[in-house]
Amino acid sequence: MAITPDFIGRDDLLAKVDHHPYARLTAGGDDVRGYALDGALAWTSLGPWGPIAASLGDAAPVVALFARLAADGALTAGSWLHLPRVTHAETAAALPADVHDDWDYLWTTGTPAPHPGEAGVVALDAADHDGIAAVLDDALPGSTSRPGDPRIRQWYGIRDGGRVVAVAGDRSPNGVGFLAGIAVAADAQGRGHGAALTTALTRRLVAEFGVSSLGVMSDNTRALALYHRLGYAESIARTSLRLA
Repeated sequence: MAITPDFIGRDDLLAKVDHHPYARLTAGGDDVRGYALDGALAWTSLGPWGPIAASLGDAAPVVALFARLAADGALTAGSWLHLPRVTHAETAAALPADVHDDWDYLWTTGTPAPHPGEAGVVALDAADHDGIAAVLDDALPGSTSRPGDPRIRQWYGIRDGGRVVAVAGDRSPNGVGFLAGIAVAADAQGRGHGAALTTALTRRLVAEFGVSSLGVMSDNTRALALYHRLGYAESIARTSLRLA
């Protein structure tokens, strides 16, 4: 028997999870379809580049729920699935994927102490796109946030001698603050630029949304230490798959 939604719409989802920032981030508008099974909660919606599915709960029931949705055609090849932390072995049979990324979602409702480098943080525009791309290519080549990305509300950066050496994007959808593409050129690292950018933008997003959040690859221990130091104390471990 085909699985049917247990609820429909973003408002119903947020009510069920007490407006968890991860649900706020990943659930779009009224196209949200929610499913509950054996303690797992999952929802589907349309992202900027197609369907996505996200979840909260324990890994095993989430995998089982997503497998049922895939079998029913609710999830198709190319769909992005966001699960609790799972291994290749736990998903390979039920959810074959051509991408498997482990990352952490972090958030804070507080504001970090001022950083002396914040005075150098400026808004960037289209004329800076080449400079932004150069920093990302150098320091964060796997970033999915790029100049021209429609999800980015505004790029910010720090210049040194007229050259952009540090960047971060305000990618805040669905009423939750979210930072993306935080990167510092290799020859400019160790000067506090990443901390200055994150501090300034965290304060801005907390003031606007009441929460600031970001994602970081789980093996990036240096970045994780920085964000924890700046007050990003809440986190959940995620695995993202792209169905093959």
